[in-house]
Amino acid sequence: MSIIGAILRLTRIEHSVMLCIAVVSAEMLSGGIPSPEILVLSLLTPIFISMSAFAINDYFDVEVDRANKKMRPLVTGELSMNTALYVTGVSMFVGLVASLFINTYAFSIAVLFGVASLLYGYRLKEMLFWGNAYIAFSMAIPFIFGNFVVSRDLAPAIIPVSTMIFLSGLSREIHGTIRDLKGDLRARDVHTLPKVIGRSASSVLALLLYAIAIAISAYLFISVAPFERNVTYVFPILLVDVMLAYVGIGYVYRKTQRFYSLARNVSLFAMALALITILAAAVVHVGV
Repeated sequence: MSIIGAILRLTRIEHSVMLCIAVVSAEMLSGGIPSPEILVLSLLTPIFISMSAFAINDYFDVEVDRANKKMRPLVTGELSMNTALYVTGVSMFVGLVASLFINTYAFSIAVLFGVASLLYGYRLKEMLFWGNAYIAFSMAIPFIFGNFVVSRDLAPAIIPVSTMIFLSGLSREIHGTIRDLKGDLRARDVHTLPKVIGRSASSVLALLLYAIAIAISAYLFISVAPFERNVTYVFPILLVDVMLAYVGIGYVYRKTQRFYSLARNVSLFAMALALITILAAAVVHVGV
């Protein structure tokens, strides 16, 4: 069981759960839940591709994690480097095969982000802004994926929802590069925004991105079904907006590792709550 637990921590299984919520939400917003067989396949795809992405990222980042004192399984020695490669390969294979039996659109999206996840771990992370953009897009793409599982056309709500999640994710990733700057510089030549433009400018940019995401969340309530005047949506999303604003403003004015650790957990909870809120609004929309 300890090996299984270590693999689940290596692959950040909690992120896979969040991706599944996004996929189901998108399916509901785009035409309704598919058949049980397709539904299962549409969940297996993000679960295993996400597991593969995290495993290969930790493989390439083991020295960075060690420098930043992140006690992940490869750093502690609970899992070997070869095990991480094995988990990467098997998970990627399962995810791609699952998508193959859905439709061409789903398979194409799965291949695109499967390849991108490998490139991210190997090289993209070291490229200014591109690494952050990839991670943020990987948070938004489950909505696009879920849409194309059930429809050939993008549903009206999918683009603003995906954009809101992308901007929030991008801001959170910029905050991550601020938090990990010392370790990144010590262990790997990573050209992150804080290294190039400084922590203060990066914090202001992240706050601006959060502000735009918050504005989109308000726009959804005002103008976009099924979020329009939906009380199931408005009260939780207000809490999400308050938490993101707190984190964004805090990074500008409270530059301590203690705050960074708190903000990481607050922003993760806010992102999870946002996904659950979108799912709840979608459930009300389809009348499940």
